[in-house]
Amino acid sequence: MGRRATPEVNAGSMADIAFLLLIFFLVTTTIEKDKGIARQLPPKQDEQPPVDIKEKNIFVVTVNKEDQILADNELMDIQDIRQAAISFLDNGGDGTCNYCKGEKDIASSDNPEKAIITVKSDRETSYKTYIQVQNELVAAYNFLRDRESERLFGFKFTKVKSAIATGDYKGNEERAQTKLKEIQALFPMKLSEAEAKKSQQ
Repeated sequence: MGRRATPEVNAGSMADIAFLLLIFFLVTTTIEKDKGIARQLPPKQDEQPPVDIKEKNIFVVTVNKEDQILADNELMDIQDIRQAAISFLDNGGDGTCNYCKGEKDIASSDNPEKAIITVKSDRETSYKTYIQVQNELVAAYNFLRDRESERLFGFKFTKVKSAIATGDYKGNEERAQTKLKEIQALFPMKLSEAEAKKSQQ
């Protein structure tokens, strides 16, 4: 009795199936985006003469290689940075800020328009601490902007800004943008960064 021939499996369509599966996974897979620090660079301007800035209008936050934080010449924990920045920005020391609710300490910042926060970090500072400090300082600005936005317009600055950015805002976007700019003018984000320095051994 002769051997029966084994029937061949038709694999002609396997390449098509593999290709379709590849397309399916490429289309349905979500790729996580790297998160960074949102900063908008100012537009290029013509050279201007240097502006004389009073030392009391600068709030200096220094982070060393051991991740210790020195804010306004005081050793601070990360959770205290936000409140210290709020007190500095909201001080209204020269009496020209009628919406400031700070202590009006003449030794601190004159008004939010003149107040500058600068961050100095060591090159060996951990990325985690650096980001935490940046987040706390931005949160200080957002707290004050939310407060004034609720007082003037009845909505939170951060909530409306986020809704516009994601395209979820329901309403007159142009009008909302105008109001957001008004709030930003009350507490302009003047957050500068000094060049990172290498610690001396």
